[in-house]
Amino acid sequence: MINCSDDVLAYHNDAVTLPQSERTAMRKRRDANRDRLKNGLEKNKNPEPFMYCKQGSYAMLTMVQHGDNKYDIDDGVYFQKDDLVGAKGAELSPLDARKMVRDAVDDESFSTPPEVLKNCVRIFYVAGYHVDMPVYRRRIEKDLFGNDKEIFELASSEWNRSDARLVTDWFNAENQKQSPDETNGRQLRRITRCIKNFSHSRSSWENQMASGFAITKLVTECYKADTGREDASLRHTMTAIRDRLNASLVVNHPTTPDETISTGDNDPKLRFFREKLDDALTDLAVLDEAGCSRKEALKAWDKVFSTEYFSSRATDDTKTIAGAPAIVTSGILKSVASAAGPQSAVRKEGGGRFA
Repeated sequence: MINCSDDVLAYHNDAVTLPQSERTAMRKRRDANRDRLKNGLEKNKNPEPFMYCKQGSYAMLTMVQHGDNKYDIDDGVYFQKDDLVGAKGAELSPLDARKMVRDAVDDESFSTPPEVLKNCVRIFYVAGYHVDMPVYRRRIEKDLFGNDKEIFELASSEWNRSDARLVTDWFNAENQKQSPDETNGRQLRRITRCIKNFSHSRSSWENQMASGFAITKLVTECYKADTGREDASLRHTMTAIRDRLNASLVVNHPTTPDETISTGDNDPKLRFFREKLDDALTDLAVLDEAGCSRKEALKAWDKVFSTEYFSSRATDDTKTIAGAPAIVTSGILKSVASAAGPQSAVRKEGGGRFA
Protein backbone atom coordinates (compact mmCIF):
# COMPACT_ATOMS: atom_id res chain seq x y z
CA MET A 1 0.00 0.00 0.00
CA ILE A 2 1.57 3.24 -1.15
CA ASN A 3 2.28 5.57 1.75
CA CYS A 4 -0.04 8.61 1.94
CA SER A 5 0.09 8.93 5.72
CA ASP A 6 1.27 12.55 5.74
CA ASP A 7 -1.42 13.46 3.23
CA VAL A 8 -4.24 11.90 5.23
CA LEU A 9 -3.01 13.59 8.39
CA ALA A 10 -2.73 16.93 6.60
CA TYR A 11 -6.26 16.52 5.26
CA HIS A 12 -7.49 15.86 8.79
CA ASN A 13 -5.74 18.93 10.16
CA ASP A 14 -6.75 21.28 7.34
CA ALA A 15 -10.17 20.11 6.20
CA VAL A 16 -11.70 17.86 8.86
CA THR A 17 -11.11 18.95 12.44
CA LEU A 18 -12.68 22.20 13.61
CA PRO A 19 -10.28 25.12 13.90
CA GLN A 20 -10.11 26.83 17.27
CA SER A 21 -11.93 29.88 15.91
CA GLU A 22 -14.99 27.73 15.19
CA ARG A 23 -14.90 26.11 18.63
CA THR A 24 -14.63 29.54 20.23
CA ALA A 25 -17.63 30.80 18.25
CA MET A 26 -19.63 27.73 19.29
CA ARG A 27 -18.77 28.26 22.93
CA LYS A 28 -19.96 31.88 22.67
CA ARG A 29 -23.28 30.73 21.16
CA ARG A 30 -23.65 28.13 23.90
CA ASP A 31 -22.94 30.66 26.64
CA ALA A 32 -25.34 33.20 25.10
CA ASN A 33 -28.14 30.65 25.22
CA ARG A 34 -27.33 29.76 28.82
CA ASP A 35 -27.68 33.45 29.67
CA ARG A 36 -30.97 33.64 27.77
CA LEU A 37 -32.28 30.62 29.64
CA LYS A 38 -31.22 31.92 33.05
CA ASN A 39 -32.83 35.32 32.44
CA GLY A 40 -35.99 33.80 30.99
CA LEU A 41 -36.45 31.33 33.85
CA GLU A 42 -36.02 34.14 36.37
CA LYS A 43 -38.48 36.35 34.48
CA ASN A 44 -41.07 33.55 34.32
CA LYS A 45 -40.50 32.62 37.99
CA ASN A 46 -39.40 29.13 37.03
CA PRO A 47 -36.79 27.02 38.84
CA GLU A 48 -33.11 27.56 38.15
CA PRO A 49 -31.02 24.66 36.76
CA PHE A 50 -28.25 23.44 39.03
CA MET A 51 -25.96 22.42 36.16
CA TYR A 52 -25.26 22.72 32.45
CA CYS A 53 -23.18 20.15 30.59
CA LYS A 54 -21.90 20.10 27.03
CA GLN A 55 -22.40 16.73 25.39
CA GLY A 56 -22.37 14.81 22.12
CA SER A 57 -19.72 15.36 19.46
CA TYR A 58 -19.08 18.87 20.79
CA ALA A 59 -18.00 17.43 24.14
CA MET A 60 -16.13 14.47 22.61
CA LEU A 61 -14.22 16.77 20.22
CA THR A 62 -15.33 14.72 17.22
CA MET A 63 -17.18 17.47 15.35
CA VAL A 64 -16.03 17.96 11.76
CA GLN A 65 -16.08 20.87 9.36
CA HIS A 66 -19.23 21.47 7.31
CA GLY A 67 -19.20 23.75 4.30
CA ASP A 68 -22.84 24.67 4.98
CA ASN A 69 -22.37 25.08 8.75
CA LYS A 70 -24.66 22.22 9.73
CA TYR A 71 -23.27 22.04 13.23
CA ASP A 72 -25.26 20.52 16.06
CA ILE A 73 -24.15 21.81 19.48
CA ASP A 74 -25.60 19.82 22.41
CA ASP A 75 -25.80 21.56 25.78
CA GLY A 76 -27.75 19.72 28.47
CA VAL A 77 -29.61 21.63 31.19
CA TYR A 78 -30.13 19.86 34.53
CA PHE A 79 -32.81 20.53 37.17
CA GLN A 80 -33.55 19.03 40.55
CA LYS A 81 -36.63 16.78 40.31
CA ASP A 82 -38.30 18.42 43.31
CA ASP A 83 -38.03 21.84 41.63
CA LEU A 84 -39.89 20.75 38.49
CA VAL A 85 -43.43 21.26 39.75
CA GLY A 86 -46.36 23.26 38.49
CA ALA A 87 -48.30 26.07 40.17
CA LYS A 88 -50.39 23.56 42.15
CA GLY A 89 -47.41 21.43 43.14
CA ALA A 90 -47.91 18.67 40.58
CA GLU A 91 -44.83 17.15 38.94
CA LEU A 92 -44.02 18.61 35.52
CA SER A 93 -44.35 16.22 32.62
CA PRO A 94 -41.36 15.84 30.27
CA LEU A 95 -43.19 17.93 27.67
CA ASP A 96 -43.99 20.65 30.18
CA ALA A 97 -40.34 20.77 31.24
CA ARG A 98 -39.20 21.19 27.63
CA LYS A 99 -41.85 23.88 27.05
CA MET A 100 -40.64 25.70 30.17
CA VAL A 101 -37.09 25.77 28.77
CA ARG A 102 -38.29 26.77 25.29
CA ASP A 103 -40.35 29.66 26.68
CA ALA A 104 -37.44 30.85 28.82
CA VAL A 105 -34.77 30.75 26.09
CA ASP A 106 -37.02 32.50 23.55
CA ASP A 107 -36.22 36.17 24.16
CA GLU A 108 -37.76 37.15 20.78
CA SER A 109 -34.32 37.79 19.26
CA PHE A 110 -34.71 34.85 16.84
CA SER A 111 -36.53 35.20 13.55
CA THR A 112 -37.50 31.53 13.92
CA PRO A 113 -38.47 30.81 17.53
CA PRO A 114 -36.84 27.94 19.41
CA GLU A 115 -38.77 24.71 18.98
CA VAL A 116 -39.72 21.86 21.30
CA LEU A 117 -38.53 18.54 19.82
CA LYS A 118 -38.87 15.02 21.22
CA ASN A 119 -35.55 15.00 23.09
CA CYS A 120 -34.59 18.66 23.37
CA VAL A 121 -35.30 22.31 22.72
CA ARG A 122 -33.71 23.40 19.45
CA ILE A 123 -32.45 26.90 18.70
CA PHE A 124 -31.94 27.69 15.00
CA TYR A 125 -29.42 30.10 13.50
CA VAL A 126 -29.37 31.78 10.11
CA ALA A 127 -25.94 30.37 9.22
CA GLY A 128 -27.30 26.80 9.29
CA TYR A 129 -26.15 25.52 12.67
CA HIS A 130 -28.33 24.91 15.70
CA VAL A 131 -28.02 24.47 19.46
CA ASP A 132 -29.91 21.63 21.15
CA MET A 133 -30.75 21.88 24.85
CA PRO A 134 -31.82 18.48 26.22
CA VAL A 135 -33.61 18.81 29.57
CA TYR A 136 -32.72 16.51 32.48
CA ARG A 137 -33.88 16.08 36.03
CA ARG A 138 -31.93 14.67 38.96
CA ARG A 139 -33.55 12.55 41.61
CA ILE A 140 -32.19 10.57 44.53
CA GLU A 141 -33.05 6.99 45.36
CA LYS A 142 -31.67 4.56 47.92
CA ASP A 143 -29.45 1.70 46.83
CA LEU A 144 -29.47 -1.79 48.40
CA PHE A 145 -27.31 -0.55 51.25
CA GLY A 146 -29.46 2.47 52.03
CA ASN A 147 -27.08 4.95 50.46
CA ASP A 148 -28.24 7.84 48.30
CA LYS A 149 -27.84 7.27 44.56
CA GLU A 150 -28.13 9.91 41.84
CA ILE A 151 -30.48 9.14 38.96
CA PHE A 152 -30.61 11.38 35.88
CA GLU A 153 -33.60 11.32 33.54
CA LEU A 154 -34.09 12.91 30.12
CA ALA A 155 -37.31 14.75 29.28
CA SER A 156 -38.38 12.76 26.22
CA SER A 157 -41.76 11.15 25.53
CA GLU A 158 -41.34 10.01 29.14
CA TRP A 159 -38.77 10.67 31.83
CA ASN A 160 -36.16 8.22 30.51
CA ARG A 161 -33.11 7.29 32.54
CA SER A 162 -30.18 8.84 30.70
CA ASP A 163 -26.98 10.75 31.34
CA ALA A 164 -25.11 11.89 28.25
CA ARG A 165 -22.03 12.68 30.34
CA LEU A 166 -21.40 8.94 30.53
CA VAL A 167 -21.08 8.81 26.74
CA THR A 168 -18.39 11.49 26.79
CA ASP A 169 -16.53 9.64 29.54
CA TRP A 170 -16.83 6.39 27.57
CA PHE A 171 -15.39 7.85 24.38
CA ASN A 172 -12.56 9.66 26.12
CA ALA A 173 -11.60 6.43 27.90
CA GLU A 174 -11.65 4.45 24.62
CA ASN A 175 -9.58 7.11 22.88
CA GLN A 176 -6.97 7.04 25.62
CA LYS A 177 -6.92 3.24 25.90
CA GLN A 178 -6.82 2.35 22.20
CA SER A 179 -4.78 5.13 20.60
CA PRO A 180 -1.04 4.48 20.22
CA ASP A 181 -0.21 8.20 20.50
CA GLU A 182 -0.96 11.13 22.77
CA THR A 183 -0.80 14.12 20.41
CA ASN A 184 -3.21 15.86 18.01
CA GLY A 185 -6.27 14.50 19.81
CA ARG A 186 -4.93 10.90 19.64
CA GLN A 187 -5.38 8.64 16.64
CA LEU A 188 -8.74 7.04 17.45
CA ARG A 189 -10.34 10.48 17.68
CA ARG A 190 -8.70 11.56 14.40
CA ILE A 191 -9.93 8.43 12.62
CA THR A 192 -13.42 9.02 14.03
CA ARG A 193 -13.39 12.54 12.64
CA CYS A 194 -12.17 11.38 9.22
CA ILE A 195 -14.86 8.71 8.89
CA LYS A 196 -17.54 11.16 10.01
CA ASN A 197 -16.18 13.60 7.42
CA PHE A 198 -16.48 10.86 4.80
CA SER A 199 -20.11 10.30 5.82
CA HIS A 200 -20.85 14.01 5.15
CA SER A 201 -18.84 14.22 1.93
CA ARG A 202 -21.81 14.22 -0.47
CA SER A 203 -24.93 16.33 -0.04
CA SER A 204 -26.95 13.58 -1.73
CA TRP A 205 -26.20 11.32 1.25
CA GLU A 206 -28.00 13.61 3.66
CA ASN A 207 -30.86 11.93 5.54
CA GLN A 208 -29.70 8.51 4.31
CA MET A 209 -26.48 8.22 6.27
CA ALA A 210 -25.91 6.68 9.71
CA SER A 211 -25.75 9.11 12.62
CA GLY A 212 -22.47 10.45 13.90
CA PHE A 213 -23.12 8.68 17.19
CA ALA A 214 -23.51 5.31 15.45
CA ILE A 215 -20.33 5.93 13.43
CA THR A 216 -18.41 6.89 16.58
CA LYS A 217 -19.51 3.68 18.30
CA LEU A 218 -18.51 1.58 15.27
CA VAL A 219 -15.08 3.21 15.10
CA THR A 220 -14.40 2.36 18.74
CA GLU A 221 -15.44 -1.26 18.04
CA CYS A 222 -13.42 -1.68 14.85
CA TYR A 223 -10.50 0.75 15.16
CA LYS A 224 -7.16 -0.48 13.80
CA ALA A 225 -4.29 1.42 15.34
CA ASP A 226 -1.14 2.14 13.34
CA THR A 227 1.52 4.28 14.98
CA GLY A 228 3.32 5.37 11.82
CA ARG A 229 0.62 5.13 9.16
CA GLU A 230 -2.44 7.35 9.48
CA ASP A 231 -3.64 6.23 6.06
CA ALA A 232 -3.35 2.54 6.94
CA SER A 233 -5.22 3.04 10.21
CA LEU A 234 -8.04 4.86 8.40
CA ARG A 235 -8.32 2.35 5.57
CA HIS A 236 -8.14 -0.71 7.81
CA THR A 237 -10.70 0.76 10.22
CA MET A 238 -13.08 1.43 7.33
CA THR A 239 -12.60 -2.17 6.18
CA ALA A 240 -13.25 -3.52 9.66
CA ILE A 241 -16.44 -1.46 10.01
CA ARG A 242 -17.69 -2.65 6.61
CA ASP A 243 -17.02 -6.27 7.61
CA ARG A 244 -18.63 -5.73 11.02
CA LEU A 245 -21.79 -4.35 9.37
CA ASN A 246 -21.83 -7.28 6.96
CA ALA A 247 -22.11 -9.50 10.04
CA SER A 248 -24.75 -7.37 11.81
CA LEU A 249 -26.41 -3.99 11.42
CA VAL A 250 -27.26 -3.82 15.12
CA VAL A 251 -25.22 -1.25 17.06
CA ASN A 252 -25.53 -1.27 20.83
CA HIS A 253 -25.52 1.86 22.97
CA PRO A 254 -22.13 2.18 24.69
CA THR A 255 -23.39 3.13 28.16
CA THR A 256 -27.07 2.17 28.41
CA PRO A 257 -27.60 -1.60 28.76
CA ASP A 258 -30.17 -3.22 26.46
CA GLU A 259 -30.47 -0.05 24.34
CA THR A 260 -29.42 0.13 20.69
CA ILE A 261 -28.41 3.05 18.51
CA SER A 262 -29.64 1.20 15.43
CA THR A 263 -33.33 0.87 14.58
CA GLY A 264 -33.33 -2.88 14.11
CA ASP A 265 -31.44 -5.68 12.42
CA ASN A 266 -31.91 -4.07 8.99
CA ASP A 267 -31.33 -0.42 9.79
CA PRO A 268 -31.48 1.39 6.40
CA LYS A 269 -29.03 4.15 7.37
CA LEU A 270 -26.42 1.70 8.59
CA ARG A 271 -26.97 -0.37 5.46
CA PHE A 272 -26.39 2.79 3.38
CA PHE A 273 -23.22 3.55 5.36
CA ARG A 274 -21.97 0.02 4.71
CA GLU A 275 -22.60 0.37 0.98
CA LYS A 276 -20.70 3.67 0.78
CA LEU A 277 -17.79 2.22 2.75
CA ASP A 278 -17.67 -0.66 0.30
CA ASP A 279 -17.57 1.80 -2.61
CA ALA A 280 -14.76 3.76 -0.96
CA LEU A 281 -12.71 0.65 -0.30
CA THR A 282 -13.12 -0.34 -3.94
CA ASP A 283 -11.74 3.07 -4.92
CA LEU A 284 -8.75 2.52 -2.62
CA ALA A 285 -7.91 -0.89 -4.08
CA VAL A 286 -5.54 0.79 -6.53
CA LEU A 287 -3.20 1.51 -3.61
CA ASP A 288 -2.24 -2.17 -3.53
CA GLU A 289 -1.26 -2.38 -7.19
CA ALA A 290 2.47 -2.75 -7.80
CA GLY A 291 2.62 0.08 -10.30
CA CYS A 292 0.47 2.55 -8.36
CA SER A 293 2.00 6.03 -8.47
CA ARG A 294 1.71 8.70 -5.82
CA LYS A 295 -0.49 10.71 -8.15
CA GLU A 296 -2.87 7.76 -8.62
CA ALA A 297 -2.96 7.10 -4.88
CA LEU A 298 -3.83 10.70 -4.06
CA LYS A 299 -6.53 10.69 -6.73
CA ALA A 300 -8.07 7.64 -5.04
CA TRP A 301 -8.18 9.42 -1.68
CA ASP A 302 -9.75 12.42 -3.44
CA LYS A 303 -12.50 10.16 -4.72
CA VAL A 304 -13.18 8.76 -1.27
CA PHE A 305 -13.66 12.18 0.29
CA SER A 306 -15.09 13.92 -2.81
CA THR A 307 -12.37 16.56 -2.78
CA GLU A 308 -9.36 17.79 -4.75
CA TYR A 309 -7.27 18.31 -1.62
CA PHE A 310 -5.07 15.25 -2.08
CA SER A 311 -4.32 15.81 -5.76
CA SER A 312 -3.24 19.35 -4.95
CA ARG A 313 -0.34 17.79 -3.04
CA ALA A 314 0.73 15.49 -5.87
CA THR A 315 2.87 18.10 -7.63
CA ASP A 316 5.09 18.63 -4.61
CA ASP A 317 6.57 15.53 -3.02
CA THR A 318 8.19 17.70 -0.35
CA LYS A 319 4.82 18.63 1.17
CA THR A 320 4.64 17.86 4.85
CA ILE A 321 1.86 17.58 7.38
CA ALA A 322 -0.19 20.75 7.47
CA GLY A 323 -2.38 22.21 10.18
CA ALA A 324 -1.88 21.88 13.90
CA PRO A 325 -2.95 19.69 16.81
CA ALA A 326 -6.69 19.34 17.06
CA ILE A 327 -7.15 20.10 20.73
CA VAL A 328 -5.94 22.98 22.84
CA THR A 329 -3.96 20.83 25.23
CA SER A 330 -1.85 19.51 22.35
CA GLY A 331 -0.78 22.87 21.01
CA ILE A 332 -1.95 25.86 19.04
CA LEU A 333 -4.79 25.07 16.67
CA LYS A 334 -4.79 26.07 13.03
CA SER A 335 -7.46 28.66 12.38
CA VAL A 336 -9.09 28.57 8.95
CA ALA A 337 -12.41 30.21 9.66
CA SER A 338 -13.39 33.39 11.43
CA ALA A 339 -15.47 33.27 14.56
CA ALA A 340 -19.05 34.46 14.34
CA GLY A 341 -21.33 35.36 17.21
CA PRO A 342 -25.00 34.37 17.61
CA GLN A 343 -27.19 35.35 14.70
CA SER A 344 -30.86 35.40 13.93
CA ALA A 345 -32.33 32.11 12.86
CA VAL A 346 -34.31 31.16 9.81
CA ARG A 347 -33.99 27.49 8.97
CA LYS A 348 -34.56 24.10 10.56
CA GLU A 349 -32.46 20.97 10.35
CA GLY A 350 -33.07 17.49 11.69
CA GLY A 351 -30.68 15.48 13.79
CA GLY A 352 -30.17 13.57 16.96
CA ARG A 353 -28.62 14.35 20.30
CA PHE A 354 -25.23 13.00 19.24
CA ALA A 355 -24.06 14.38 15.94
